[in-house]
Amino acid sequence: MALHDLSAWRHDHAFDTGNRSGESRTWIVVAITAVTMVAEIVGGWLTGSMALLADGWHMGTHVAALALAGVAYALARRWSRDSRFAFGTWKIEVLGAFSSALVLAIVALAMAVESTIRLARPHEISFGPALVVAVVGLLVNVASAFVLAGHDHGHDHDHDHEHDHDHEHDHDHEHGHHDLNLRGAYLHVLADAFTSVLAIVALALGMWAGWAWLDPVMGIVGAAVIAWWSRGLLVQSARILLDREMDSPVAAQVRSAIQSDGDAEIADLHVWRVGRARYACILAIVAREPLTPDGYRERLAGIETLAHVSIEVNRCPHVRCP
Repeated sequence: MALHDLSAWRHDHAFDTGNRSGESRTWIVVAITAVTMVAEIVGGWLTGSMALLADGWHMGTHVAALALAGVAYALARRWSRDSRFAFGTWKIEVLGAFSSALVLAIVALAMAVESTIRLARPHEISFGPALVVAVVGLLVNVASAFVLAGHDHGHDHDHDHEHDHDHEHDHDHEHGHHDLNLRGAYLHVLADAFTSVLAIVALALGMWAGWAWLDPVMGIVGAAVIAWWSRGLLVQSARILLDREMDSPVAAQVRSAIQSDGDAEIADLHVWRVGRARYACILAIVAREPLTPDGYRERLAGIETLAHVSIEVNRCPHVRCP
């Protein structure tokens, strides 16, 4: 039985409203890629083209990865008001980005292994059909990239002010304010488009110049670039999932605001991400003449990216403090 009205002290833990535009665009790309996949598999089966069949099944891996991004959006939205998630469900989207990066890394490894084998043991290549497949794949992926890029890669336009504070901070934190789940989907499309371009160049030169060795070499180059892209997304998403945010500008802003009077000192500070540009923090303050928690909270009011703040205030006895 409640003894007091606690409504003034309760917080809404749905810190990030999600990216509905990104979610809908992701599902559009899933549909485009799935239709192309089915068409290539059916076409390959009817014509006996192994190139078409192989590219069709390859597209299947991207359908799965893109669908994973869409499911992450859906789950984050479905459970956004579920009290079991102490700080909201936004990190489901980040987990989707991390999973997409892992899939990209596996694709890159598979490409590198297969290309190395083919470089050591050259296979006969049907240049004509393979070139057609590569061109079709490129067109599909360029269209998909335009669909996904229509919203600045999931940039959070509602919090542009945060970038005013971040210009001097490292590149990874700057990109941390983007929609990483959508970025994962975009990288899958971009990786497929990139490999299609490399394949077109290799197949064209193989057909007209007889450089059949260039096809597996381009495969190795593509694998290296995709591995590098996946590494970047893995690092950014892992940093958020592991709450490695204490080098964020927000932590420095909190310290500066609280300790501005020369009396209060922060004995303990924890800052972590609860949205694309939304943070929570817990801090313990020690002062000779401490203010109330609300007094210190007012000092933090100018940091608009702080969505949830818990403050512990301790008085420091004069005999013990310098």
